[in-house]
Amino acid sequence: MAGSARSSEPFPAEGLPLKQAQAQILEALQPLGCSEALPLSACRGRITAEAVTAAAAVPGFRASIMDGYAIAGDAPPEPGQRWRLVGRSAAGTPFAGVLAAGEAVRVLTGAVVPQGSGRVLPQELVQPLALPQGLGLELVRPAGANPWIRGPEEEAAAGQELVAAGCRLGAAELGRLASCGVEQLTVWVRPRLGLLISGDELLPPGAVRGPGQIWESNSALLTALLEQLGYGVSQQRVVADQPEPLRQALLELAGCCDVVVSTGGVSAGDSDWIRGLVAELGEVRFWKLFLKPGRPFAWGQVGGTPFFGLPGNPVAAAITALQLLWPALQRLEGGEIQWLPRLPVRLEQELRRGAGRPELARARLVVAPDGTLLARVEGSQASSRIGSLQAADLLLEIPAELGTLEAGTELWAQLLRLPIF
Repeated sequence: MAGSARSSEPFPAEGLPLKQAQAQILEALQPLGCSEALPLSACRGRITAEAVTAAAAVPGFRASIMDGYAIAGDAPPEPGQRWRLVGRSAAGTPFAGVLAAGEAVRVLTGAVVPQGSGRVLPQELVQPLALPQGLGLELVRPAGANPWIRGPEEEAAAGQELVAAGCRLGAAELGRLASCGVEQLTVWVRPRLGLLISGDELLPPGAVRGPGQIWESNSALLTALLEQLGYGVSQQRVVADQPEPLRQALLELAGCCDVVVSTGGVSAGDSDWIRGLVAELGEVRFWKLFLKPGRPFAWGQVGGTPFFGLPGNPVAAAITALQLLWPALQRLEGGEIQWLPRLPVRLEQELRRGAGRPELARARLVVAPDGTLLARVEGSQASSRIGSLQAADLLLEIPAELGTLEAGTELWAQLLRLPIF
């Protein structure tokens, strides 16, 4: 992130619209560009720094799709046709010979189909019988056109690209890579994140509360959220609202991390020191969002290290981290930005609110008997109430100009549940 001079542009009085804030942040950031080699087991959620190709064909041989009998030739047989049983092919223990006309081999699912055979008969279509020359089988039901054989390149051909560079690796990619014999990958290094929690009133959970004190929850909430998104917290500081300790913490985190994130202290109160300190040590690019929850948000840099000043209220901190910090971390890591999927839903019940700011309301996704997707908003939407995040499937996108919304109102919503594969 280039530049260290303070911005001379006035900050919008009502705050910067979310889309503009996202665009401004992403435009200012460049990928870190550092890679590392990791075992496949450590690569879930990581981004490939280079394409990965198959070293050999997979499975590499013709395999039976089911338990049955591999018969000589590939012509569709007729009921009543017989074969002499000459061996067995099991997974990992193939039949070594070549089938001649009139011969068959017992074959199990996944086992090699022997040379000379172009068809497997499912075992329920045949009947074992004794022949003068030994054990045999007879086709008692029509075989159909399916040969029930998996090709040697069904999963991949030698040299085929398995994953492209810049691919975020999920369970499906890792499973396929393992099936193709890949044991190690080169992935982009994840950004190191420094978290600064400020507040005179904060106590660690379990401590005895005094008057006006609260148990500190932002670090637990944000750390868990970031881990869910694939990122961790490298360094953490919990500091009282005093300028010198805060200045020192900002400098320390900026010196050892790729991103500095704070919660609280960026508004305009008597004890809100952080925004001024960031302007002194670097630059505040913009301050305040035109968004509910999340108005007191600051973006800039400390000594060239990107800085995100999240609100102090826990829900506002989590929502702004999801909307602004998460895309930035993806950009720094070097991947294509993955936004939350959006879908249209209808309100299950009336939602009372005051017009003035766009809002991201927390809601549950409910499916009506007729298949309509409904959004259920339960309890207070206060930015200090972490309970509004529990069981939330959606962030309802409510335009600024809308006040109280009737049941059945259609809105766009961001889907919070991440993909499995």
